[in-house]
Amino acid sequence: MNYSPYLILILVLIIALYFIFRKKKVVSIPLSKADKKLLSNNVDFYTCLNGTKKLLFEQKVAAFLAAIKIEGVGLEIIQLDKLLVASSAVIPIFGFTDWEYKNLTNVVLYPDTFNHDFQFEGGERNIMGMVGSGFMNGQMILSQSALRHGFSKSAGKENTGIHEFVHLLDKSDGATDGVPENLMAHEYTLPWVKMMHEEIERIEENKSDINPYAITNQAEFFAVVSEYFFEQPEILKEKHPDLYHILSKTFEQNLVE
Repeated sequence: MNYSPYLILILVLIIALYFIFRKKKVVSIPLSKADKKLLSNNVDFYTCLNGTKKLLFEQKVAAFLAAIKIEGVGLEIIQLDKLLVASSAVIPIFGFTDWEYKNLTNVVLYPDTFNHDFQFEGGERNIMGMVGSGFMNGQMILSQSALRHGFSKSAGKENTGIHEFVHLLDKSDGATDGVPENLMAHEYTLPWVKMMHEEIERIEENKSDINPYAITNQAEFFAVVSEYFFEQPEILKEKHPDLYHILSKTFEQNLVE
């Protein structure tokens, strides 16, 4: 059978493109005993898991560290920082069987808070974390001090790392709007939006214990309440049972038995 030169050329191009663009399999390195000790000492979410779930958490952390580059600007990255970033990423998606942050390539840590010009020295600096857009698309910037504080005993219901990764989950459907359509069942969408606006009114009237930053917009409300859900689930369920119910369905995690 004779093949035309054009057909042969097309086949060669297809084969070449396959090898150029095929996704390389990322091989994760299992966490060391030292890594697991750092998690036990610093990540309450991990500490509260049973043996099987702890192993799953470790696997997800290792997979994240193998896939996402973590680098520092103006500081030296230590293993604790990497594990806290990875834990921030894993906690919101822990209930999902298979989830990859396809809209993230690297996380950049700054020593402290920064401003909109990405300066972390001098002037007014009040940004603790940011999900990049435009030329910064695929990147996340976190304040190292805010990241570490979020996992400290004094952080209360706030966790900057979790906050920013919830923004990424929200963004995965194409819009960072506080309604994560990739995660939230359709029947919960309208009740969720109604619930958000009712709670925002209560925050504005100083009748809610939710961080006032949540009234900034719907996206910030979702991220702030998600921090609350993961950091103090018992209190959230007691004070805001409807919010807790929808978030537990959205993240597929029931944190209060």
